[in-house]
Amino acid sequence: MIWNEPKECMSRDQISTIQEARLIKTVKDVYYNVPSYRKKMQVEGLEPGDIRHLDDLSKLPFTTKDDLRDNYPFGLFAVPQSEIVRIHASSGTTGKATVVGYTRKDIEMWSECVSRCLTMAGLGKDDIIQVAYGYGLFTGGLGAHYGVENLGATVVPMSTGNTQKLIAMMEDFGVTGLMCTPSYLMHIAETICEMGVKDRIKLKATVNGAEPWTDNMRRRIEEMLGINAFDIYGLSEIMGPGVAMDCIHHKGLHIFEDYFLPEIIDSETKKNLGENERGELVITTLSKEGIPLIRYRTKDLTSLTYEKCECGRTHARIARFTGRSDDMLIIRGVNVFPSQVEAALLTVKGITPNYKIIVDRVNNLDTFEIWVELDENYFSDQINMLEKLNKEIEHTIVQAIGLKAKIKLVEPRSITRSEGKAKRVEDRRVLV
Repeated sequence: MIWNEPKECMSRDQISTIQEARLIKTVKDVYYNVPSYRKKMQVEGLEPGDIRHLDDLSKLPFTTKDDLRDNYPFGLFAVPQSEIVRIHASSGTTGKATVVGYTRKDIEMWSECVSRCLTMAGLGKDDIIQVAYGYGLFTGGLGAHYGVENLGATVVPMSTGNTQKLIAMMEDFGVTGLMCTPSYLMHIAETICEMGVKDRIKLKATVNGAEPWTDNMRRRIEEMLGINAFDIYGLSEIMGPGVAMDCIHHKGLHIFEDYFLPEIIDSETKKNLGENERGELVITTLSKEGIPLIRYRTKDLTSLTYEKCECGRTHARIARFTGRSDDMLIIRGVNVFPSQVEAALLTVKGITPNYKIIVDRVNNLDTFEIWVELDENYFSDQINMLEKLNKEIEHTIVQAIGLKAKIKLVEPRSITRSEGKAKRVEDRRVLV
């Protein structure tokens, strides 16, 4: 069931009352059901009874990706396995997936959040919405899918790839809403214009996320297709897409504070920052049963404002993200750490540990290339051997991070060495 508009326009006192009650319950749940949380709290001398108000949140320890890896796969689950109805996972820096589990209630909450996002985009039960996120362990496809169904709209589970077929279905089915990554949306827009079918497309709104994009890119897409495009935010550890989304005024992403309690901290000092101060976004889940998280450090850099939006909504707004406090790349919606690539390359014989990652954007789609330096002892002009090595590296990378890269083998000592920290990444993407 979708909450109606007044639920998103509660007063700040009403929001705080809900958050406080849910925070107290969540702390009790993790303390008594998750050994690692109980240990962390005991180290700090904390018991559930010490958390009585929202102001007590800062007493609680942070949660990071390392906690999920250290408790792989199900160590942070707060309910019996029999209550977990779905598992999603994303790649991690060490090759271990970051695993999250959902109860039936979690799926319902997630679906409601995505439905809220769709209503913010002006979509409703009479719309036909095409989902062109990847389906599977990635949260994008199924998260969007269930949200559309919960809205009561018609879902077209297109997934990714085969753009011409996607556009043909868009035309034939009378699709009015589309959910995909921003870069793929740009590619779709350009293809629609090239095919000359814009006048036959009924699309009116798109909901796009899983990678960074700019207001300029959004406006350009809107002009090309004559639609409204919206920015959706989420991360698998917290839930998936639907944690926050911008409204028609595009002045920040409304975070659903009845389900997620946001903070902004200084990444170095870990101290809380005030309203409109830029720092690292930290989120505490308030209603999740499967894997509730306390003060999860997202690494995303932004700020919060609690000023009522022009649209009337009172939920806090997240400013457009300006980067991350770690070295993670987002390529075609997939999280990639250079350390993942390095760990994979070190398993292959015939190459040195020196490499370079080049990310670019061609025809508004991300490209992913890795330059790999050959070992002098294995250096050869034999084409067959080089082709075999190239395929081996390509396969190794896919297995490690779930994303295909173009491999370029380069001569020994041709990659520049650094006396300081090695510069392994060249991100040439320019979002305009």
